[in-house]
Amino acid sequence: MPFDFDSETRRRLGYKLIDRIDEYFSGLAQRPVQLPEELRTFADLGQPLPELGNDAATVLDIMCSEMMAQGFHVPSANYFGLMNPTPTYMAVLAEALVAALNPQLASLARSQLAARIERETVRWIGERVGWEKPFDGTFTSGGNEANFSALAMALAMHFPQSVEDGLASCSAKPVLYASAEAHHSLDKSAGLLGLGRKSLRRIPVNAAAQMDTEQLEAQIARDKAAGFTPFCVVATAGTTNSGAIDDLIKLAEISKRHDLWFHIDGAYGAAAIFSDQHRELVRGIELADSVTIDPHKWLAMPFAAGVVLTSHPEALQQAFATTTPYMPKKTGSTPLLDNFQVSTQWSRRMNSLKLWLTLQVHGRQAYEELIDRQLKLAAFFANWMRTSELFELAAPQVLPIVNFRVKRAGMAEDEHRAVHEAIVHDVTRDGRRWISTTLVGGQSVIRMMVISYLTGHRHLEDLMIALTEAAKKHAGVDLKNQAGKI
Repeated sequence: MPFDFDSETRRRLGYKLIDRIDEYFSGLAQRPVQLPEELRTFADLGQPLPELGNDAATVLDIMCSEMMAQGFHVPSANYFGLMNPTPTYMAVLAEALVAALNPQLASLARSQLAARIERETVRWIGERVGWEKPFDGTFTSGGNEANFSALAMALAMHFPQSVEDGLASCSAKPVLYASAEAHHSLDKSAGLLGLGRKSLRRIPVNAAAQMDTEQLEAQIARDKAAGFTPFCVVATAGTTNSGAIDDLIKLAEISKRHDLWFHIDGAYGAAAIFSDQHRELVRGIELADSVTIDPHKWLAMPFAAGVVLTSHPEALQQAFATTTPYMPKKTGSTPLLDNFQVSTQWSRRMNSLKLWLTLQVHGRQAYEELIDRQLKLAAFFANWMRTSELFELAAPQVLPIVNFRVKRAGMAEDEHRAVHEAIVHDVTRDGRRWISTTLVGGQSVIRMMVISYLTGHRHLEDLMIALTEAAKKHAGVDLKNQAGKI
């Protein structure tokens, strides 16, 4: 079967797909997250490679049905898991358009309008960060690449010779700092940059799960005395486990005093810059040398979309610029650099259009409302925990993430962990909803978050009922009056 369908076939397939996507979106408020436990399978499909094609409409229809019936549905309103949202419908349409047009953003000469749209989107984000001096940035595949890029810039600016001559040219071993709760993309980045994962100093956190600034100062002093060269502090604005936000202003002051690059991993929480009302959550973000933000988290974009921004535009070129004879040369007098000169990527897709188009259609105010609504829903759930005879909050609720533990005097930590796992298993076994367990401050917690713009009070109330029933079964607590408090 040739690749080049005729117009009638393209339209027939396109309308069929749009109808199935519409069907899917129409049911997301009620859709279970996954199949019941007894129906799930992780076995390989085992199909042979097709030598001859099949009817396109039939294949598409079957695949839509199977993906909807057997998939794990992150966009469901009943998904209270990690930082994966229900995507905006305009973003879905943007993804289809990008796939069809297939712009190549490596160079300006081959992207033109697509590159200008990306630069405008980066400018919008940087303006919300609050930088008044020149800044720059680039879209990435996600927070991992964005954090890697930020550390590469920090390294290149602190040790400029290392870009060409490697880490052996550094006068002393570079080290960097992040909290014990910071994302593990930092460990990966330290290893991939040749620093070694042990060069990342994990600083203990305080009772609010924030980096302990006194212990940071002490570690910097110890490292300097031992002959290491500190070069970067990474603050987190919205940890994955609990949503904690480090003291950005204090960490900026420490970084400046010790002449360290100050990076903020705001992959999730930095989206608060889109809210005038709640911007205070990330007060001090404008003091950063670089910032990571993932639109595919709190800004409701489909995968993949990360952004790294810096208030030192020259750092991007210092870390990533190279030359090659085969890249098309841009014409005219534009001072703009080709994207491959400011990014770890060469060939890459246009990940900016979905956010740009969503903002064009809905405006920033839609994010103002989304952020406020989800914070209030999380506060509602956290307040239920505060009055519960069964559960207790395990960490402050700062962003729309709630950590809680079974309330039972004398329970050992390993028993707590086993009970939490059993409760989560019961709550998720039928596939209707999804929550998880994690560790905060080294202690087992149950974790839920509000991440879908479709989630409402009724979804939380159903979750409360399920949690109550599961705890009644596994925690050995008398909950005869608990249901009436939901």
